[in-house]
Amino acid sequence: MRERPGGNSGRKASANGKAYDPERLFLPPDDDLAPNRPGETLRARLDASGTGRVALALARCLGRRPAEDGWRRALAAEQTVGTALDELTAGGWDVVHSIVLPGDAVIAHLLIGPGGVFGVASKAAPRARVQVGETSVRMSRERRPLPYVREIRHDCARASLVLTKGCGFLVQVRPVLVFVGAERVEVDPSLEDVLVLEDPAAATLGAGGGVLHPRRADRVHTVARNRRVWLWA
Repeated sequence: MRERPGGNSGRKASANGKAYDPERLFLPPDDDLAPNRPGETLRARLDASGTGRVALALARCLGRRPAEDGWRRALAAEQTVGTALDELTAGGWDVVHSIVLPGDAVIAHLLIGPGGVFGVASKAAPRARVQVGETSVRMSRERRPLPYVREIRHDCARASLVLTKGCGFLVQVRPVLVFVGAERVEVDPSLEDVLVLEDPAAATLGAGGGVLHPRRADRVHTVARNRRVWLWA
């Protein structure tokens, strides 16, 4: 059983031998984000949509782009990347999906493990040519630049503040953009603080190590899965 510095501090081991902080064992179910599936917030949005199939079909026939279609593409992207990240748990990583921040921002996936902490945004880009700059993204078939770089950078900065406060030690959250289904992705060489990947490479995030001690990784996961800590992000 792993111990915190200075003693056991009440940590218990599960059947698989992994140590769990008792603090996480007593989270009310509504406050525990660990059971979240990839795309949980998008699933809820689609479930709550009052637009019927006929209305959606009519909108498409009229050349409109129903919001629900975009939500479904985004959900498929989050499921693709989330599944790849969930497979890393066998190697000592943890993932928390669909963390809602004040203002309706969402961190699609927070990956925590030996290689550090990554805030991962999954973006649907079916057969698109993608150009990633220092602050925004240009995607074929999209008229305007998309603020994906600014958004993930800002969300990860907020996450770092929340986790640092909750853990009592510095937690750096590295921003990651993953484009799903893209034909080609080009990244400006000057972009250094945001990691850009195509979806087949999402699992390579689990290759790193030596950044976060297992005890600290456990603590970060304990704090990150508590919905209430994110209310002040």
